[in-house]
Amino acid sequence: MLSLSEWLSQLYALPGDILVGIGVVNLAYGAFSFSLAMRARRPRTLIVLLVVANATWGGLCVLAAAVLTGTASVFGLAHLVGEGMFVGRLAGLEWRQREQLRTACLTSASI
Repeated sequence: MLSLSEWLSQLYALPGDILVGIGVVNLAYGAFSFSLAMRARRPRTLIVLLVVANATWGGLCVLAAAVLTGTASVFGLAHLVGEGMFVGRLAGLEWRQREQLRTACLTSASI
């Protein structure tokens, strides 16, 4: 997303700053979730923070799609709505599995 933001800005008919922001949020999510995955035990507060962050991001993506409907291309809207739905669903799964996520181990077999 970050390396292709200029090209995607034209394809999506969205400002480059929005795409850079999405890329930064995705990197932050990856770093945070990876740091959680590497722990043997994960504090409940960090799992809840992950769920809240994902639910918030999902909502913001869908809201951005609604606000940008008049200017964004079909590809841009599809990206925003798709990411919003994916991340929202992920938040729901994380919430339902929050107790298991506290102690589930990442093994080389699950990678």
